[in-house]
Amino acid sequence: MKKKILFLIHDLGQGGAEKVLVNLVNNLDRKKFDISVTVLFGGGVNEQFLKPDVHFHAVFSKMIPGNSKLMKMLTPRQLHRLCVKERYDIEVSYLEGPSARVISGCEVPGTKLVSWIHSNHFSMDEAAASFRSASEAAECYGRFDRIVCVSQYMKDNFCHWMPVREKCAVLYNTVESDEIRSLAEEPAPELETETASTVKLVAVGTLKQVKGFDRLLRIVKRLKEDGRKVHLYLLGRGPLESELRNYTEENHLEDEVSLLGYQANPYKYVAKCDIMVCSSYSEGFSTAVTEALVVGTAVCTVNVSGMTEMLGEHNEYGIVTDNDEEALYQGIRTLLENNDLLERYKAQAEARGKVFQKEQTVGAVEEMLLYKLGENDVGIH
Repeated sequence: MKKKILFLIHDLGQGGAEKVLVNLVNNLDRKKFDISVTVLFGGGVNEQFLKPDVHFHAVFSKMIPGNSKLMKMLTPRQLHRLCVKERYDIEVSYLEGPSARVISGCEVPGTKLVSWIHSNHFSMDEAAASFRSASEAAECYGRFDRIVCVSQYMKDNFCHWMPVREKCAVLYNTVESDEIRSLAEEPAPELETETASTVKLVAVGTLKQVKGFDRLLRIVKRLKEDGRKVHLYLLGRGPLESELRNYTEENHLEDEVSLLGYQANPYKYVAKCDIMVCSSYSEGFSTAVTEALVVGTAVCTVNVSGMTEMLGEHNEYGIVTDNDEEALYQGIRTLLENNDLLERYKAQAEARGKVFQKEQTVGAVEEMLLYKLGENDVGIH
């Protein structure tokens, strides 16, 4: 008999976790699961990519200003009654915070509760930001049967703040590997005007502070001053877009930086660039870097959660630098100065990308969902 499963997430905006959720639910076995996705706030760009047989519901049609404070006025049980109208065999909070608080309020006997953790937390206050208090956060997470972290680094970080290690598992994100390779073949005319000697850099993500795109633009400025021919293609939109455009214009980087906005098909750009750069101050398990590996683009990244798991403890599959601006600059410069090394990392990226085949990652998730806590957790580290 099919398991009736609900995934609850804050919204399906342009973020990596939101895209990964769509990938996952689209590929779960329909013979095993009847799938629903509920968002607290509708209107996200990734809603359009859900398959038609996924039951979709938005609690509110659009974002409500000050929603985090408003939600804290209600208890988790009250929130659950407001947001979840049907009975499910499995309820999944996808992303920590508000959705975890809602799902933890489930009072249905026998319903399996799962929380998915995608973000690092640097203090207890940060880990409990969506809750009334640290004690409420610990109590809510303690109600879950299984807590899934997207990397071992993430698991260690989360368990430092929450006493739930015995319930925690590591499962890698699902990417549409076959579709990504197919979409990567589409033309990207914006890139065709570059000279053969120009090294094309690409970065993908919401234009917000945590992504570190400001320091990446400063690195491009330094590379230009060094006489290096580079061009950065920045894909995404967000609150810092005007600030990044202003920096580009004020420093005369119009010929070195292109802000291309949100792209439904980023893969055609990533595949045709030479180096994927991750400049983030913090990540969960970078979807953008995973996708770069799938299409065989060399990666240079700062050391955030999951990067050594993806690229190796000794830079076997890409360059991982310390998480500071100077180190990232030196890492990119190393690839610019050594074409043989760059080509080797492109080949290594393609080889590493095979680890993230969707059949493997989806299969591990299905087994986790179907088995009881502690029983045959295949694929869980």
